[in-house]
Amino acid sequence: MSKAETSAISPTRAENYPEWYQAVVRAADLAENSPVRGCMVIKPWGYAIWELIQRQLDDRIKATGHENAYFPLFIPLSFLQKEAEHVEGFAKECAVVTHHRLEMRDGRLVPAAELEEPLVVRPTSETVIGDSFARWVQSYRDLPLLINQWANVVRWEMRPRLFLRTAEFLWQEGHTAHATEAEAREETLKMLEVYRSFAEDVLALPVIPGEKPENERFPGAVNTYSIEAMMQDGKALQAGTSHYLGQNFSRAAGIEFLDSDGQRKFAYTTSWGVSTRLIGGVVMTHADDDGLRLPPRIAPKHAVVLPVIPKPEQESAVLAYADEVAARLSAVCYDGQSIRVSVDRRDLRGGEKNWQWVKKGAPLRLEVGPRDVEGRTVALYRRDRPPREKEFVPLEKLVTDMPCLLQEIQDNLFRQALEMRQSRTRTDIATLEEMREFFATGEQDGFVVAKWCGDVASVEVLEEMKVSIRNLPLAQSGTAGRCVLTGREATLDAVFAKAY
Repeated sequence: MSKAETSAISPTRAENYPEWYQAVVRAADLAENSPVRGCMVIKPWGYAIWELIQRQLDDRIKATGHENAYFPLFIPLSFLQKEAEHVEGFAKECAVVTHHRLEMRDGRLVPAAELEEPLVVRPTSETVIGDSFARWVQSYRDLPLLINQWANVVRWEMRPRLFLRTAEFLWQEGHTAHATEAEAREETLKMLEVYRSFAEDVLALPVIPGEKPENERFPGAVNTYSIEAMMQDGKALQAGTSHYLGQNFSRAAGIEFLDSDGQRKFAYTTSWGVSTRLIGGVVMTHADDDGLRLPPRIAPKHAVVLPVIPKPEQESAVLAYADEVAARLSAVCYDGQSIRVSVDRRDLRGGEKNWQWVKKGAPLRLEVGPRDVEGRTVALYRRDRPPREKEFVPLEKLVTDMPCLLQEIQDNLFRQALEMRQSRTRTDIATLEEMREFFATGEQDGFVVAKWCGDVASVEVLEEMKVSIRNLPLAQSGTAGRCVLTGREATLDAVFAKAY
């Protein structure tokens, strides 16, 4: 059997994982490269996934008391200069606007009018939002201030990859101000938990929540926390971050308030965010060599009805039945919403149409033909099973079972991803030599959970392996041992991995 007959995506994961990823993104019609290097065009199927992510995450954010607002895309350079550590962390990634007018000279458009102050295209919004917070917060009665923004940001990326790293990407960024350190720290961990539950319950991505070591902190943060997911090649993907900023940004921006004791104090602030890289994480976690596999909770279509019409005279009856199947299923709810189903009426060969939906990752494909019309059945294909595997199901049973069927697919994708992570996580590596051996070939990448002494200088030895400490899991074992890097006594559990 030829390779073309065994899988729809070429190369396969085993042959070339990075190229396989790009091939899946193209085959699923998620996005394409734009004329601007490093940027992407998110196509309708990909954007529909982002809308579902946005809608469900937005509900969770609002349920914790946050409100949405919008802040400028352009940030005065002087704002960034107020926070030196923050600026240093982003300086090499900043895009800067220096002119505000174009003129035609010798047949070419050239920048003509220089701005009095350069404007930085938003890499993140701590500084510009801090300027607003300084006006909005005057008294302890104005706190806590809980704000979220859905926006785009620009971080000049030299090695772009669709969804994972692009010069411009979409995200949400939360920014809050609090009267006390304890309240701000509670907020930071609360939002990390929102991200953890969203990743696992909606995206079916198993993640490890934990704190970043000092060398991996967000620029200007006191503490940075992350959720880390394992991709199918064993590498880690930072899927979300939450930062406790202390009073660093409030001092720089002048976010002061009059406390109940009559004293002026600086607020304690936080920030947190996730981006369209979540879509890349879904692809790299769930897709197979036939294309994308979507968890039902973020699938633009839960099910697609595919009419099979052998003869022209059978068309009206088959299409009428297909519409009935779609209407019956649309009247059923899954996860609090009507089931998303449509009839694919395109004038394409049945096999071509079917494989397009396999590649796009639709959880269910429902074929209906003349025999199904007569027998009131549906040929059911599940995307969590081999693409050619099908079963014939009575329509009435399908309508009844649909919510449970979709939830079973959702749970199966999570279980498969969790089993993959568990099978590629090593907890028995105790020395630096063993660590080097594990990561040497690149064919057995995965997570290493081992003891670390907490000495940031010790992580320099990881650079040669292209490995980093992803985080220090919140769920610590509490046992003592020897640091895998230095051999010194250690109590901290750390997750070591290569990463995107």
